Amino acid sequence: MLRDDTKTGPAGDLTSPAGTGTSKDVRKRGPRTRRTRPQPLRSRLKRDWQLLLMAFPAVGLLIVFHYVPLLGNVIAFQDYSPYVGVAESPWVGFTNFQWLMFDDSFWDATINTLSITTFQLIFYFPVPIMLAILLDSVVRPRLRLFIQGIVYMPHFFSWVLVVTLFQQMFGGAGLLSQTLRDNGYDGVDLMTNPDTFIALVTAETIWKDAGWGTIIFLAALAAINQNLYEAAAVDGASRWRRMWHITLPGLRPVIVLLLILRLGEALNVGFEQFFLQRDAVGRDAAEVLDTFVYWRTLLTGEWSYGAAAGLVKGLVGLILILVANKVAHRFGEQGIYKRS
Repeated sequence: MLRDDTKTGPAGDLTSPAGTGTSKDVRKRGPRTRRTRPQPLRSRLKRDWQLLLMAFPAVGLLIVFHYVPLLGNVIAFQDYSPYVGVAESPWVGFTNFQWLMFDDSFWDATINTLSITTFQLIFYFPVPIMLAILLDSVVRPRLRLFIQGIVYMPHFFSWVLVVTLFQQMFGGAGLLSQTLRDNGYDGVDLMTNPDTFIALVTAETIWKDAGWGTIIFLAALAAINQNLYEAAAVDGASRWRRMWHITLPGLRPVIVLLLILRLGEALNVGFEQFFLQRDAVGRDAAEVLDTFVYWRTLLTGEWSYGAAAGLVKGLVGLILILVANKVAHRFGEQGIYKRS
């Protein structure tokens, strides 16, 4: 009896892939990869207890000085009095927020804050980037360290000292005014001119913090692959072309991240710098939300009103961070957290 070989493969019992057999095909499968089960919490704690112990002081300070004070925002919904405490203060709901929305001084402080933030985003935010690129291009290590030490130093000065130095330079009896008078011109007093106050505080911020802001960008520049620069130089790319096509794209994730964080602090431009110069230029030019909360809370005793203003400022900052991070995701950047 003849054997029908059209339905059997080379092994005799399997259908050949090229045949016309009616039995099921047997497909080759690779080795199965076992999914590792996550370790129990007790095992992970036992493994990483040294690291957790090292992080405990920092986490404790964060909880005590950042998260526990958040509970104090409850007084924004009360007619709070420090003499009776939170428990005995009467609840007023959103009355403080309603008064805040119709307060002209609050809106004046908000407009000043947003104007200063916008001005500094344009004229201050790019300065640390450019300074980091210039420092990175310095070939000699000793000269680079010397320049870094000079530009970092003003960050450790207090705002009292910074304002005093600018007063000695640009005040009515300062160096600039004296030089103009010695040459037959009228002296100038930039420290009391409300029209130039926004440029003055931006110049003070640049002198004080621009050098310190270069640290993050210098770290980002060190992470860029140097072979890209060598390959671009071999291809004939100039220094400007290498900066445009290699340096700036390498810095883009850090720039986006810091820009998002800066937008989150759009309503927080500082307190000491404006408090020290408020009387010299007037409230209309120097009143920001931080000083507004101080004057309306500590000096008048309107604790709930000031807490409501601070809570509104924090919520607006949170919304700006979320919106800016969403825009960063649309442009393909990670932002401050990954997309869900």
